[in-house]
Amino acid sequence: MTDPLDQGAPLPDLESRPDDPRTELAQRVAGALLVLPGFFEFGTRIEGINATDLFSLNSVLGTSIEVQVVHTLNKMRSIWDPDEEWVGYRFERQSQTFPDVRLVRRGTAEPDIAMGIELKGWYLLSKEGVPSLRFQTTPAACSVFDLIAVVPWHLSNVLSGTPVAREPWVSGARHAAEFRNHWWEHVRETTDPKGISSPTEVRTYPTKDMQIVDTPDYDRGGNFGRLARVTGLMTDFIASARAQDAMGIPINDWILFLRRHSDNSDPEQVTASLWQELSKTTHAGSQSHAARVIEHLEGLARLLAQSTPSIDT
Repeated sequence: MTDPLDQGAPLPDLESRPDDPRTELAQRVAGALLVLPGFFEFGTRIEGINATDLFSLNSVLGTSIEVQVVHTLNKMRSIWDPDEEWVGYRFERQSQTFPDVRLVRRGTAEPDIAMGIELKGWYLLSKEGVPSLRFQTTPAACSVFDLIAVVPWHLSNVLSGTPVAREPWVSGARHAAEFRNHWWEHVRETTDPKGISSPTEVRTYPTKDMQIVDTPDYDRGGNFGRLARVTGLMTDFIASARAQDAMGIPINDWILFLRRHSDNSDPEQVTASLWQELSKTTHAGSQSHAARVIEHLEGLARLLAQSTPSIDT
């Protein structure tokens, strides 16, 4: 197996701590996250979802996906702890805390936390077309060893099947928080106030009642912390993820299809229009592959017909 560290996870926060054992640990965990799709398994098969409900699938399965990612990381111990230097530690997910996944060793009065991961799933067919996470944590609450990761996923047969993970985006959490604030204050183009207020007396691995959120002086649109809108942070990752194929058709085109269907009551017209466009971009490597794509779109048309109310005249 290829060494996950060769995947080149961007962790600039760790450059100043080369002698700390947690530096290598965090690098290896980042590498494990990047190859996680090859290990990810989700036992439940999803069937019978109306096409118009696909956009909201993340609200139904998002938490379960994140729980399964944590379970998968624990199964990948040989990758992130090949020399067994962190025996007794395991990843635990704790909602409503930061970071929401922590590598913890228990058995003492206070759990020993080695590092953390702020983990979010991204359903690739969401209507927004980008990760919806809002990361507002102040940099001082992020250990230099903490990561932030976004794991894209979709159903194996697009409209049904088991969830499939794609290569995640991984960064140092403190780096992402500092990058976000710099962009907000100095890069984005606006005439509105650009200041940010940060909480005081902040520490890493805070309790639920601690104030750890940065607050912009003005944010009428509620966009502060939406990392997908921070130019240069996730831009390349988002474009790459949406360009990937699902059932031989680029994710971008699936999103286009579902958007059109939500705005049009005639599924046959939508299917025909999109198929004409897809025929220009779909790369079928063989006749059998092409037939599979056509069969899937025909199945999609049938599903849409069932989910569209009929009108008796």
